[in-house]
Amino acid sequence: FAIGSAALTALALFAAFRIQAGVETLDLTKPSIMAGLFIGGMLPYLFSAMAMKAVGSAAKDMIVEVRRQFKEIPGLLEGKAKADYAKCVDISTTAAIKKMVAPSLMAIIVPVVFGFISKEALGGLLAGVTVSGVLLAVFQANAGGAWDNAKKWIEEGNLGGKGSEPHKAAVIGDTVGDPFKDTSGPSLNILIKLMSVVALVIAPLIK
Repeated sequence: FAIGSAALTALALFAAFRIQAGVETLDLTKPSIMAGLFIGGMLPYLFSAMAMKAVGSAAKDMIVEVRRQFKEIPGLLEGKAKADYAKCVDISTTAAIKKMVAPSLMAIIVPVVFGFISKEALGGLLAGVTVSGVLLAVFQANAGGAWDNAKKWIEEGNLGGKGSEPHKAAVIGDTVGDPFKDTSGPSLNILIKLMSVVALVIAPLIK
């Protein structure tokens, strides 16, 4: 539902941008529009890769902190001492903010740059990012959920249950599936809407 809602919102914003910027048609024979389409189609993949990389980086920081606490806090491994939960929360919060600065700036700056190059090119960019972003978001949400459910299904005793080779493979799949369905997939909804909003805001300036 969220992905479909984002798609409809992006289409409505695109229609508003076309009127505000005075773009009558998008002629696919124009190089600038084709360039916008291809770059727009590429951006969701770049954004998704940056988000996934941020998840991996935050996970590594968390692993280092957990190992440090097990090593430095006496009795923690035996359950006799209390862990420093605040530090773990701080690592997650800091990573969530800092690691997503670059993807967020990309979503804001790219439409502005394209807008002042050519309003038609910006129209092509929005069309490309909307189509590519919606399809990629649907894929990641469904694939991530399938990986997660496959692991749970095997853990119920199917295909050998926990500890079996299928379970080991499912755990690896779930490691990718969780950021797919919880991070990069949902964030693509924001990407396509944010780029459309930025384009609509600058439309009077490039008319």
